[in-house]
Order: sequence, then structure tokens, then C-alpha cells
Amino acid sequence: MATFRISEAAAILGVSADTVRRWVDSGRLAASRDEHGRRLIDGPDLAALARAQIAAETGGATSSARNRFRGIVTEVVRDTVMAQVEIAAGPFRVVSLMSRQAADELGLEPGAVAVAVVKSTNVVVELS
Repeated sequence: MATFRISEAAAILGVSADTVRRWVDSGRLAASRDEHGRRLIDGPDLAALARAQIAAETGGATSSARNRFRGIVTEVVRDTVMAQVEIAAGPFRVVSLMSRQAADELGLEPGAVAVAVVKSTNVVVELS
């Protein structure tokens, strides 16, 4: 079974190490200590917390697209017909090509908070 140090768990969840420590201290996330006194989080416990965060983030939204990345718009490049929109969602960069009209109607500009909803039949999974 995989275990994660506080800093690794924080990077995976996209939060600070202090946030993970607070969750452990409050009992929201279980952790044990290794022989050096460092806190370790079991993979299944971290996965359960991540699943709960996802459920809270979607707020019960109904959609067949399960991949939702909430972030901040960092760049919008428009021409006469199309727009390229870049969103920073935690450590992830999501780029969308859409009609200029759609980008204008949504008011997409750098600094706007947006959710990139992705539905794909092709997803490559890599172990890190």
C-alpha cells in the first residue's frame, strides 16, 4: 500500500502542507508516524479525502462529464472567429479552443474564475 508524506499529500491535493497538517490534527485525515516521527498518510485514506473534496467541489452538479478543473483564467487569445483560453487549475494547465463569440459571452478574461469541464473518450494514465 502506498503511503505519502504530508508534503506529497499536499501536492497531490493542491493545498498547502499546513492545510494537510490541520486536517490530520483535527481528525479529518488519518496519519501514522514512521520511525523518524514523520507523519505518513495511507493511500486509500488520501484517496477517500480526495473523493470527498471532488464531491464538495461539484456541489451536486449533474453532468456526464466527470472531469472538472476549477481555476483562474490566465490568458485569452482572440482572433476574428476563435479564442484560445488558458486556465491554471492548481498545478494543471488546461487550454480550450472555442468560438470567439462563446468567450465573449462568458466574459472570459485573465483573472476570471472558471471551470474547465472535460469529457474525453481517450485518457492516458501514467504512474509518476
